[in-house]
Formats: sequence, C-alpha cells, structure tokens
Amino acid sequence: MPSPSRRTVLATGSALGGTLIAGGLPAQARASVHEGAADPWRTVLDDADLVWQRMPKTWYEGPYLGNGFLGSGIYAEPGAESTAVRFNVQHSEVQDHRPEFGSLFGLARLPIGHFTLEPVGTITGLDWRLGLRDAELTGTLTTDRGTLTLRALVHNSRSVLAVEVTPSEGERDFRWVFHPADAISPRAAFKPLPDGYQGNPPAEVAEHDGIRAAVQPLLSGGQHATAWRERTRGETRTLYVHVAHSYPKSTALDRALTAVRGASALPYDRLAQAHRAWWHAYYRKSFLSLPDARIQRFYWIQLYKTASAARRDAPVMATSGPWLESTPWPNTWWNLNVQLEYWLIHGSNHLELDAVTRALSEYRDNLSKEVAERYRGDSLGIPRTTDPHLVNGAAGTLTGYGVGIPGQDPPTPEVGNLTWALHNVWLSYRHTMDESILRDVLFPLLRKAINYYLHFLEPGADGKLHLPATFSPEYGGNTRDCSYDLMLLTWGCRTLLESAELLGIDDELAPRWREVLAKRVAYPTDANGFMIGADIPFAKSHRHYSHLLAVYPLYELTGRTPDERALIEKSLAHWVGFEGALQGYTFTGAASMSALLGKGEDALGYLGELMTRFIQANTMYKESGPVIETPLSAAQSLHDMVCQSWGGVVRVFPALPAAWSDLTVHNFRTQGAFLLSAVREGGATRWVRLVSEAGAPCVVRHGIGGPVDVRDAHGRALRYSDAGGGAIQISLRKGESALITAKGDRPDLTIAPVRSNAEAPKWGLPGTA
Repeated sequence: MPSPSRRTVLATGSALGGTLIAGGLPAQARASVHEGAADPWRTVLDDADLVWQRMPKTWYEGPYLGNGFLGSGIYAEPGAESTAVRFNVQHSEVQDHRPEFGSLFGLARLPIGHFTLEPVGTITGLDWRLGLRDAELTGTLTTDRGTLTLRALVHNSRSVLAVEVTPSEGERDFRWVFHPADAISPRAAFKPLPDGYQGNPPAEVAEHDGIRAAVQPLLSGGQHATAWRERTRGETRTLYVHVAHSYPKSTALDRALTAVRGASALPYDRLAQAHRAWWHAYYRKSFLSLPDARIQRFYWIQLYKTASAARRDAPVMATSGPWLESTPWPNTWWNLNVQLEYWLIHGSNHLELDAVTRALSEYRDNLSKEVAERYRGDSLGIPRTTDPHLVNGAAGTLTGYGVGIPGQDPPTPEVGNLTWALHNVWLSYRHTMDESILRDVLFPLLRKAINYYLHFLEPGADGKLHLPATFSPEYGGNTRDCSYDLMLLTWGCRTLLESAELLGIDDELAPRWREVLAKRVAYPTDANGFMIGADIPFAKSHRHYSHLLAVYPLYELTGRTPDERALIEKSLAHWVGFEGALQGYTFTGAASMSALLGKGEDALGYLGELMTRFIQANTMYKESGPVIETPLSAAQSLHDMVCQSWGGVVRVFPALPAAWSDLTVHNFRTQGAFLLSAVREGGATRWVRLVSEAGAPCVVRHGIGGPVDVRDAHGRALRYSDAGGGAIQISLRKGESALITAKGDRPDLTIAPVRSNAEAPKWGLPGTA
C-alpha cells in the first residue's frame, strides 16, 4: 500500500489535534468523518443514555442532574412510591460553620430538602431517559388519571433546576411540594452527637412577590435559601429552583430570588440552549469507543457524572458529589477519595474540571494550621477530612481526623494525604506542561509537605533513614517505616529535585532531598510482598492499596526487572486474595496495576468483578451511603488499559484484552501535553497520531508491528530514532504532529465508534421487573 497522501493527512491534521477557545472548551471538533456519516459523539452518547421503565426507589437507582454546585437525584418518594416522585435539591457549597464540632459535624455539608411531584392519580408506569448529550431527563409518568410528560435539567451556568411538565387532561391539577430538610449533619444518623452539638433551627418558608423561598438560618450566622417559582405557558408548567448559600452574611435569599426571577423569565427551550451547547462541546474534547457495549456506556456515563459533580471553581468533590444523601461521610475525604475522583479528567482532556489544583492553591494558608503549632512555619498537612476550604476544625474520632504527629497517638498520625493530593496536581502539570502549576502550586506546597516528614526522619543503627510510627490509611494500627509514607516521601523528594531543576531553583533543601533518596530504608517486604510497615505485615482483608502506592499510581516500581515484577505480582495477588473487606475501588486499583503489567485480561476481569458486585443500576456506588470515587476511578482503569504515559513514554494500547480487537481513541491527553488519537482494527494498531501542545520530548511505544512511516501534518516524512523497547523518539515542536503507520500502509483515518461484540442492557432500570 502507498503512504498516506498529503491530501489525506491534511484532511485530518488540524481536525485530530483539536483547538481551544475561551473557557478551555473545544471549538467545533472536526474528526475526519466522511460526508453523510453519523456524528461519532452523538452515536456513542445516544447509545449510552440511561433508561427507566420501572420506578427507581433509591438514589442509586434513579436519574441524577448536576453542575458541580446544584444537584438533584430523582426517585420515588419513600413511603409514597405510587403517589409522588422526589426531586432532591442539594448544593455542594451548603455547609455548617461551627469548627468547634469538626469537619464531620460542625463543618459538615447540610441537607437542604426535596420537592415532590405529586400527580392527581396513582402512578402506574414511567418511561424516562437521561440523555447524556444534552444532560437532560425526559420522558413520561403514567397514572390511572393520565400522563405527565416532563423535561428536567440543572442548568450549566445559571445553576437552576428546571422541570417542565406537560399534563394530560386528567393530570392538570398535579402539584409540586417542597419539603425542607433538618439542617443537621447527616453523620448524626450514624454516630453519637458531640457534646453541645445541636441542629440548626427549622427553615422559614415565605412568599416574595410571586416567588416562594425556604430560608435556613444557621446557628453560626449566615444562611442558605432555596427559592422556586412555577410558570405556566400554554399547556406546560415549569418549575424553576435555585439554591444560594452565604456566610457570615445573610445574603443568600436575595441571590436566590434574583436567580429564579431571571431564569423563570425564559421558557424551558430558551433556557436549555446554552446548557446544551456547553455539554455538546464538553464531550467533544475526547473520544473513546470499545467493543464492550456495557463498559463503553459506563465510561461515557462517568464523563457525564464527573461534569455534573465537578468544576474547577466548585468545591472539591465530597464523598457523594453534590448529591447529599444519608451518609456518615458528609464532607471531603483526602486519604483516597479525592485523588480517585479526579484522575479521569487528565486522559479524557477535561482539565477545566480540576478543582484540586485550584483549592490547594487558594486555601494553602489553612493547610499550615492543620499541623501542630511548632511545625507551622515550614510545614503543611491535610487531614483525612475537611470542608471545601480545607478546614478540619476540632479533631476527634467523632468530629474529624487530624494530621497528627509521627510517633505520637492520639491523634492518629495520618500524615501522607497532602503529598498524595499533590500527586494529582503533578498530574495536572504533566498533562498540560503548564509551568505556572509547577512554579506556583506544586513546588511550594510539596516542599512544605515533605518538610513535615523531614522533621521526623532519623538514622538507625543500619545507617538508613527511618520514620517513626505513622498510619497507613484504613488498615488499622501505627507502624514504623510505614509503606504509605515512605513511598510518598520518595516520590515527593524526587519530584522536588526534578521541579527545582526545571524551574532553575537552587534550593537549600536539595541536599537533604538527595540524602533521603540515597539513605531511606527500603520498603518493608516479607514472603507475601509489601508490608503495611516494619511492624505490621499485610495479614487481613483490606480494601485500600495504601501499601502499594509505589506501584500505582506513583509508578516508581513498574516491573522493570524480573524480581521487581515478581514482587508486584505477589503483592497484588496477596492483597486481593483476602475476601471480607474488599470494596469497589479495590478492584479498580487491581485493574490499573494489572494494566501496568500489561495484563489486559486480568484488568478486564477485575472490572468485571466491580460491575457485578458493586456498581449500582445508575452506575453509582455505595458503602453505607453514596461514595462517588469508585465508578470514576473505574474510568481511569479503562484509561490505563488504553494508554499509559508514565516515565516519559506514551504507551498506546498497553493492556487490552483479546476481545477488544477493535478500539478507537481520539484526543486522549497524555503526560508531556500530547493529544493522542489511535485506531486498532482486527487486533492490530493501524495508526497513531500525536499532537504536541508544549514541545516536550516525544517518546511513543506505538505497538505497530514492523517498520513504520512517520509523517507530519503535511504528509512529509519525519525523522525519528529507536528509543528501545518498541518505542521511537520523534522531535516535535509545540503545535506539530506526527502520524505513525505501518510502512506503506494507507489506513482510513476516520474517527468512528467500533462495533459491539454483543448486545448488553442499558444502564438504569430498563424493562419490567
């Protein structure tokens, strides 16, 4: 076959690269789609829509809407399943402000309330669809008196819940009723109240010039307000709802009334235009299609869920996202949850959702207050739980867990969480190569996070540097030379040295960082692999992979030698071999570690266990309440099977199972700020394309067998060199691209969905019980 023609490459050059406009969203994406062909994004999104033909009875069965701030979960009203449908109204900024009762009570997120849609008749059936592409719920509710046809959204920018209902004749008198919630920490239903803690007073409901509002006063000062208005236009009635929160001032009511007044002036279709446009552009920033219909749909639902729960300027996701339900965890968790929640934004090319980098930078002063006073001059830490401003308040087993001091207990010395959170910031830097992230956020914060460790490192009789007893998240018990902390300390010192070199900083602490890397004690191991620490073997079922971070996600130990690979395999098998405490994210971690080792079949097997045992009907996940990180981290496990870019090498299709013989990925963002597009057909990689956004060194393990052609956007041959291990190195400047094909091949460069291997049920509650 001849090489790709100049016309063919030009036709796909700028298209496959993508462009950015203000706000970080793509201009109209232009993949090489033949004229008349279906829009690939529309095809996969429409296929992934969730459907309901049975009434959802709980939050983990029903539809959900959100924009990072306002959220609504929709399901049957408990105790009135045949006569009312609940539309929850929750908001990620609504919290208490009494730090003396800690992050889990005094600073906890507060429930707001819910609306019930109450038909005239008894509900006999429904047919709903959550349309991912438009981020809207549509469908009908059938009763013994008629039908209610509805459309609902949480507006992207106006932050208004809008529900349009068109009733048939017999249902014209349906009604909406708002039910304010008790403004008390949801943890009160699970744990004893701290001494002196009481709930806030009841909400005050009143009408304000045609708009009703429930104002919730807070004992700490401030308020939150829920305002709503129903407008009738022809045969339709539309409910508009907005929530505002203010502290310490009482300005929330005025803001909520203003928002509802403005939104309700617009008919639903007018309101929806800008909302739909944002979502359409959002999805077009990347593309993934694989031949497992159930998993492909799951993946696109996670992209919908992430943008419904996360925005850069929104609070860092709490354990349940914006949808606050009954939970013992009514705030933000930093010993795994946050990290996993945001991993998928990098590969999927959605850095506009990165609240972690923004929050750690904005509230850095609060991080110094979380370590003991004598260390605050040069150290930072983040406790297990905080509010959106990274404040923990009073620490205690009931109220919220502090950072602690190595070698002391109480409080439990869980000191590595900030360093792990900063690994997410490092990922944002590496995927964008935005030096301001490195200079202004990562380096100064990581320097002080690692400095906290340096206060406690001590030489032992063996000449090695050791850590006093600290806590490995969730295993129980403190141990010297805790693997969790040693692994994070190692990554932190190495990253600080590399960052200082890139930034041209001659840091006075650099010799100490080098000493740590040279002299720190080896990670504790025994016959079963990695231990929790020097004093604690891994000897019981444990859902968390806190003792394995050097393998994943830090990629320090990757199986480069036979002995290292054997250690990883042994540790992984031993970890997942204990049943009892394993939970959903156990299997996402195991899938990603298997992908690191190139074991696609094992990775798919672990994801299959996750889907079968833990993922709920609407792709949510629960552990005594909503926990959002696990499904989102499953999307990252898929990323790890499709592309890995650690260690300066982009690896294309490194861990695909045999059943995934066809696969398409487009504008996948990698470390080094490359946008990857690639197509696999019949079990072989046909072509790979990389667009460089930063001019970083480009080393790619493309997976194409035999000699290759490498060409630029104009079809001209590009020089490349053999980088070993099946990889090549290509010199690309900022804005340049490289297309890699088998020598002489002229593949079709169309971006299109692949054919599914088998039929699979939709997510939601399709069909009859």
